[in-house]
Amino acid sequence: MKILVVMVCLLVCSGAFGAPIASSNGDKVAEAPAFRDPVTDGAADPCVVFNRQEKVWYMFYTQRRANTESCDVAYCYGNKIGVACSDDNGRSWYYRGTLDLDFENGHNTFWAPDAVYYKGEYHMFVTYIRGVRNHWGGASKMMHYTSEDLWKWKCEGACKLPKEGVIDATLAQLPSGKWRMWFKWDSKSYFADSDDLFKWTGADKPAVSDHPHEGAKAFRFGKYYWLVMDEWAGMGVYRSDDFDHWTRQEGRILDVPSNRRDDGPSGSHGDVVVVGDRAWVFYFTHPGRKRHPDADHDANDNIPYEHRRSSIQVAKLEITPEGTLQVKDRNAGVHIYLPDDYK
Repeated sequence: MKILVVMVCLLVCSGAFGAPIASSNGDKVAEAPAFRDPVTDGAADPCVVFNRQEKVWYMFYTQRRANTESCDVAYCYGNKIGVACSDDNGRSWYYRGTLDLDFENGHNTFWAPDAVYYKGEYHMFVTYIRGVRNHWGGASKMMHYTSEDLWKWKCEGACKLPKEGVIDATLAQLPSGKWRMWFKWDSKSYFADSDDLFKWTGADKPAVSDHPHEGAKAFRFGKYYWLVMDEWAGMGVYRSDDFDHWTRQEGRILDVPSNRRDDGPSGSHGDVVVVGDRAWVFYFTHPGRKRHPDADHDANDNIPYEHRRSSIQVAKLEITPEGTLQVKDRNAGVHIYLPDDYK
């Protein structure tokens, strides 16, 4: 009987029955995958933001229609922006629904949101394409929305940027107080600056262009500014002292799988949450593929479900003494704590 009691205690403490695993500093071991969309099974391009009204964490994401049988990449179009929530400090996430961002008639496409909080209001920047397509293409716009609660969004219109047909916005506030938006055009990252998040000006030259990429994420962590970007085989990493001059780090992060469920073959298009001297990267995977770009087609020109579905994962970021950004061995689990009093 004593042996049975001890075994049960060990199972509960290890989280075998779904109980949070907490360390002495409040960390919990994140579920793997962190989130899998229960409606379409196609969660991608996560954006993690703290809901100051509810005191919980939200994850916005591209809700790809992965469980829909259709031609080629049509499942990547006609998407809404999905909403997941964590009320246990980032350990687990559950589905809350989708955002109503429609501003014109038809079945249209929303991709890759980024959201920031500024002067008592949330601002979201999201890629928009009219309609649904079977193959990659379509004229894209960067749409701007504002909200007081992360649910009711006002459409402020399309951003006027130095380039047209851009996707994948990421924003950061510069030391001067200005805002900078980086975005993808021609597989390079360009940028524009704004005083108020409404009017944008920028140079007609890329910030980073030496390696093709998409889905860049800008953030400050430690003594440096960083850009991490999806290179379809893991994430490239760039470091800066001033947000203007970028130096590429050797190699990539998230370029090899872990042994956690659905955590492979590599990490794609993510977001980074920095809390004090700690940071976590949220990213998506195509766990049914041998390489991220690989997607077979059947006789009907459909991509099979196993290659369509995607999952959200999380990993901890660290800076080495030499100033290199890294994701250390995460096979044993990722310890996380997203505070419920985040500023």
